[in-house]
Amino acid sequence: MPMIMIEESIAAGAVNANLVAGSAFEFARARQVVSLGVVQSATGMFATIQAGGDVIAEEFSLPILTTYPIIPDNMYFTDIMEAGDRLVIRVRNPTGGALIARAAVQTSPI
Repeated sequence: MPMIMIEESIAAGAVNANLVAGSAFEFARARQVVSLGVVQSATGMFATIQAGGDVIAEEFSLPILTTYPIIPDNMYFTDIMEAGDRLVIRVRNPTGGALIARAAVQTSPI
């Protein structure tokens, strides 16, 4: 199963508009199932996840984990993406210090 693992530092008060921007996983090349997990290094960040026109998760507080999301335990989100759909993982850090967001994304053509 194709996979990408992302680790980004999000500055205090900043927003990363899309953790997967520029990745081969940003746009679906064919109809596929996408499964993903997103975690943070410490409490305080929020994320919103969209795939094409689907809102997979409205802004929520990320689970805390000091490693990448554990597969399958932390892969909380699954959706079907159509060819051309864009995957967006938006992360917001309203805290007074930088935090690390980590994501694991798996795709499987169907």
